[in-house]
Amino acid sequence: MSILDEISQLKKERNAVILAHYYVNDEVQAIADYVGDSFYLSKIATTVEAETIIFCGVSFMGESAKILNPKKKVVMPDMTADCPMAHMADIEKIRQVRKEYQDVAVVCYINSTAKLKTYSDVCVTSSNALKIVKSLPNQHIFFIPDEHLGRYVAAKAPEKHFIFNDGFCHVHKSITPESVAKTKEAHPGAEILVHPECTGEVAAMADYVGSTSGIIEYAGKSSAEEFIVCTELGVLYELKSNNPNKKFYSAGDSQCCPDMKLITLEKVKDALEKMTNTIEMEEDMRIRANKPLERMLELG
Repeated sequence: MSILDEISQLKKERNAVILAHYYVNDEVQAIADYVGDSFYLSKIATTVEAETIIFCGVSFMGESAKILNPKKKVVMPDMTADCPMAHMADIEKIRQVRKEYQDVAVVCYINSTAKLKTYSDVCVTSSNALKIVKSLPNQHIFFIPDEHLGRYVAAKAPEKHFIFNDGFCHVHKSITPESVAKTKEAHPGAEILVHPECTGEVAAMADYVGSTSGIIEYAGKSSAEEFIVCTELGVLYELKSNNPNKKFYSAGDSQCCPDMKLITLEKVKDALEKMTNTIEMEEDMRIRANKPLERMLELG
């Protein structure tokens, strides 16, 4: 029996569904029941009927699935797969900002730990951050943990006053204007597609700026035949599958998230077999972390 057959059989036995982020390895995306960005997966997690969620992504994603689905078992193929940016906000600074700005809304990118979510008013993703920020009655916005997404949203919501955090995604920050310009020089007809976790200098060079799912949608609709992709290169699996006649180029040589790539078929099989890498959370924390997530689903 092949590993694919084993996974299929185990999935039935465990009454499990496999969710995978666009940034995991191609072969894992291929066997997933649902593939998407963090916003899509956070919504799907609340609708699946399976008793067990095998979450092929990093820890904050599994936490979000558990927060939204306390009665389901959420299993991670690799418990060490983490997102450094998810930890890049200081709770004491949140307290200080709340004291300084009485009407501040702490807007927390979903790429954050459950603990940070408990100190936040609403969660957002790169897909819905602008819409949610504009809908908030608060004048002051403390955007955590990613500075670059925060600045991208702030530029499009000038009516709000933003306080920025110094967090970042090392993959997106590694994409430089110089590397994008060099790739554009080699492929002058290519459109530049940029994730808003990139720096503002890179975003300014873009033909399109948007979430991972937005980039995929744009590439499918665009009349262009070549694209320079400024995000994690796991997205190429979906881009190439959907657009076999189009060409996609990386903007550098550092566009890989090593934590996402920890997820393998073997680890998915082991997760289904052993059911040990489960996300556990105290109910008090889950309830507090759930409030900003529910508000995101309501507003986004």
